[in-house]
Amino acid sequence: MKINWGTGIIIAFIAFISFILFFVVKMSTDNRANHDLVTEEYYKAELAFQNEIDAGNNARNIDIKIEKTKEGLSIQFPKNINTEAFKGTVSLYRPSNKHLDFDLPLSLSNSHLLIPDKRLLDGRWDIKVFWNYNGKEYLHKQSITYIQQK
Repeated sequence: MKINWGTGIIIAFIAFISFILFFVVKMSTDNRANHDLVTEEYYKAELAFQNEIDAGNNARNIDIKIEKTKEGLSIQFPKNINTEAFKGTVSLYRPSNKHLDFDLPLSLSNSHLLIPDKRLLDGRWDIKVFWNYNGKEYLHKQSITYIQQK
């Protein structure tokens, strides 16, 4: 049986479409491909985004330092801050595994907060420090690559 060029083109199209459909079905049904959203209530978080932008603009002039120490991760605030009028949270987000995410209440001692080394694993962390000071909201965001000392 002889195949002309028109039949060959049709066979090539069918083979290509079958190839693409095979991989779409395989990736959609594979349990290893986890298709989670960053937050469960995405649209609700999107509505509060303007407050986050305003809080970030408020925090631009405040010098916050996040650095690795022997004991863990230290978040340094300005020395002249009144710790009694200071309330907030620190959120640590791990892009590679949502089960490692955690939030800490922001309780300062001597204008700094220490996150213990045992709470953090090596790798990338996105840190959000959100606080309220004298009725004004502030937000500091930073991404770090954390490496534990052996």
